Amino acid sequence: MTDPLSHSYYAATARAWRPRPFDGNDCSCDVAVVGGGFTGLSAALACAERGFSVIVIEREHIGFGASGRNGGQLIPGLRWTASELESEFGRDRADALFDLCWRNNRVKARIEKHGIDCDLKTGHLEAAWTPKDFGAMRREADYLANHFGYRTDVVIKADMAQHIASPLYHGGIHDPQGGHFHPLNYAIGLAQAAEAAGVRIWEHERAHRITDNPEGPGVMTDRAHIGARFVIDATDSWIGHVEPDLGRYTVPIMNYNIATAPLVNADDLLPSDAAVADSRFVLNYFRLSADKRLIFGGGERYSQTPPRDIAAFVRPFLAKVFSQIAKAPLDYGWGGAVAVTMNRLPHIGRRGNMFFAHGFSGHGALVTTLAGELIAEAMAGTAERFDVLASLPSKPFPGGKWLRQPLATLGLLYYAMKDRLG
Repeated sequence: MTDPLSHSYYAATARAWRPRPFDGNDCSCDVAVVGGGFTGLSAALACAERGFSVIVIEREHIGFGASGRNGGQLIPGLRWTASELESEFGRDRADALFDLCWRNNRVKARIEKHGIDCDLKTGHLEAAWTPKDFGAMRREADYLANHFGYRTDVVIKADMAQHIASPLYHGGIHDPQGGHFHPLNYAIGLAQAAEAAGVRIWEHERAHRITDNPEGPGVMTDRAHIGARFVIDATDSWIGHVEPDLGRYTVPIMNYNIATAPLVNADDLLPSDAAVADSRFVLNYFRLSADKRLIFGGGERYSQTPPRDIAAFVRPFLAKVFSQIAKAPLDYGWGGAVAVTMNRLPHIGRRGNMFFAHGFSGHGALVTTLAGELIAEAMAGTAERFDVLASLPSKPFPGGKWLRQPLATLGLLYYAMKDRLG
């Protein structure tokens, strides 16, 4: 289908990828994966490496959803800080989560192993919108160093020009373990590695539901019943279309990005070439592309209807951060849905022979690859690390099918307004 949000820099600069149509041959496998994004592709690849036969079913094309549209920011950890995790869950669980989500960079490992060309760069800066935010960041940096030996660089306001040419920020934390990349090219690279490992990929094939009886276990699609011993639902924002009950655990939030024309002063804007995300509730996030464009995300909408002009919607946020390029030509504007949970932690689990992972809440570029690989581990019989993520608490949004989105929107608007008022 034609997608009004897909005019992205990533689609325009993607590696060659020919469509993988449904071929109707041998609709049986050990593992059926629904969803061709980071979670589904990494799970499929890891399952194939363990000797499982795998079919990936994707309604549109590889990387169609958030995996191929996001800001390209690689941020270690989860939406909660490490100190918040310890306060809520105790030291032992916090240690286990830290080892998985901060130290275990499976994206970098996959890129290196498979030679994926996706413009990988190192360095991520969290920029403080207020002095209070900077104080909290500084305390967290001390906590990470003292409890985990994890090094980050505290950047005071006077030194922020080493990273960003904007007077707005009151300091920040630079994490050299973070970074940024071309997300769609990473997804295509994962798909190519998965195919090389024996995975079959069927694009433009819609999954209706995950079946048990009377059809037998597997996935019912537009044109076939795919029989499988195990099923992985990796549809994220669309999970409710396949598994309505799981859809109660997330709401979709629309985010929008723009890419400028190549800038002659690009390196002056972000001298360290780090990706940047600030501490606002409705945050700004930005980075340089390989060809020296500024890719900038700002603002969000709780309606599924996109702005008439995405570039015009995002430009004021860009202009506030970088007034010196307020009128720069904008070549691309695009958007997509981010699946957000009640507590902003991912919802990962298992129901019988069906595994699922969704609700990464805008913090999934690193954790999705990890989640897919942990699902494959659990499927092969070693579930200890999978259980660390699966034990994260999650509650469905209140309000049922019709009121869930409006009630969630009211809550999000409250926090956005509170953030705006300081």
